[in-house]
Amino acid sequence: MLGMALAAIDGTIVSTAVPQIVGDLGGFTVFSWLFSGYLLAVTVTLPVYGKLSDTFGRKPVLIAGIILFLIGSLLCAAAWNMGALIAFRIIQGLGGGALQGTVQTIAADLYPLKERPRIQAKLSTVWATSAVAGPVVGGLLAGYADWRWIFLINLPVGAIALWLVVRHLHEPARPRPKTRPRIDWAGALAVFATGTLLLTALVQGGVAWPWLSAPSLGLFAASAALAALTVVIERRAAEPIIPGWVWRRRTIASVNLALGAMGLLMVAPTVFLPTYAQSVLGLGPIAAGFVLSVMTLSWPVSAALSDRVYNRIGFRLTAIIGMSAALLILLAFPLLPYPGEPWQPALIMLLLGAALGLFQLPLIVGVQSTVGWAERGTTTASVLFCRQVGQSIGAAVFGAVANSVLAARLLDAPAPGLPDDLDAVARALEDPGALSAAATDHLRRAVDAAVDYVYIGAAGAAALALLALVVLAPRRFPVITETVSTETVATETDGKQDTSA
Repeated sequence: MLGMALAAIDGTIVSTAVPQIVGDLGGFTVFSWLFSGYLLAVTVTLPVYGKLSDTFGRKPVLIAGIILFLIGSLLCAAAWNMGALIAFRIIQGLGGGALQGTVQTIAADLYPLKERPRIQAKLSTVWATSAVAGPVVGGLLAGYADWRWIFLINLPVGAIALWLVVRHLHEPARPRPKTRPRIDWAGALAVFATGTLLLTALVQGGVAWPWLSAPSLGLFAASAALAALTVVIERRAAEPIIPGWVWRRRTIASVNLALGAMGLLMVAPTVFLPTYAQSVLGLGPIAAGFVLSVMTLSWPVSAALSDRVYNRIGFRLTAIIGMSAALLILLAFPLLPYPGEPWQPALIMLLLGAALGLFQLPLIVGVQSTVGWAERGTTTASVLFCRQVGQSIGAAVFGAVANSVLAARLLDAPAPGLPDDLDAVARALEDPGALSAAATDHLRRAVDAAVDYVYIGAAGAAALALLALVVLAPRRFPVITETVSTETVATETDGKQDTSA
């Protein structure tokens, strides 16, 4: 949990310290890469670390990830300009990729099927706490100490995590392979390069350059060519980084697609709800953060209780119920009155967290239970990779949707020269004295409409997740019960397991 906290909090802690960092180091035009670079490094390394953990064990990969993350943190604290800080954030992300995937895999290794909801709920609590505490801690350190302490506080936490892992994590002895493990370095490099180009195109498109500009089209074309090359390399590799069975097995493929769609829909609350709360409801940053954070209260509780449902009706049907509820909740958001009261979107987020907790955890526990130890790291990494890619796609798609709706609504604005970009509108509404009452109301209504369309798009992503489960996922997951010397295949039934050797 301490190891996961390192990766979780660093995704959000920098956000509130950006003004101080830019004021000290400069580089305002490229500061977004503080987030994008970290996200890129985490995402593209997930498949690589998953395969390495299956080959060499979880403990050495986790230790290497913690050490690399701490080195990156120390370097970030010593950064002398924005370019150096971005480069060191990428090093942090390279360690963060090992932490995210390996911790989830270890949880499945150490705990039997009946106990996994409990530990997964605790891991979900880590993410929930980090999402709320990260911006607050970052703002306090930047305002009352120095922004460099944002990275230095990782060192004692990481040192304790490292000591605990080295001393107390004991993996069961596995028979040594008859042949020396072969690492698919060519495949790893191809996966890394493909993911980097694709995610750069998604993250920077519509921000650093227009979608139909030469940089965007060139990056998408290059990533498509590299993806084709990656497929060729992986088919020929003896031990591929992304084996073909990840997509040939219906259970894993359906969970990959379903959680990718969940990553897509998560962009609506995490990215656009704070803007809605501040621009439409007129809340301050702390109150706006609370409207979003209530989702992190219900999610772990729902996840912890989900085993009582899937033990009775199965993983697939439990996830279908959770995502069906999420679909209806997302469709309820556009029905909120204008301007409305803060408790209304907060209630929707509370219900959404409960629905998604019922959806995500059964799928992760279920898919991890369909593979043995030697395939669990790769399987877990593929699921997390698809979820991360879904979030990047969602940020790009929904950002374009919001800005296009906003521009259309501002064509008949009561005052000339109003901003037509969501970020620019939010900044303009922070200084209401600069706008007339009519212009302010028009901007607020335009933001309300833009976010409504984003939530409708998120409901479409929920429908895609349901489609993946209904069409592709088997009715009962083929659960594998591992023992020391044998593996037993158990297929889910209604509340019981039908076990056959």
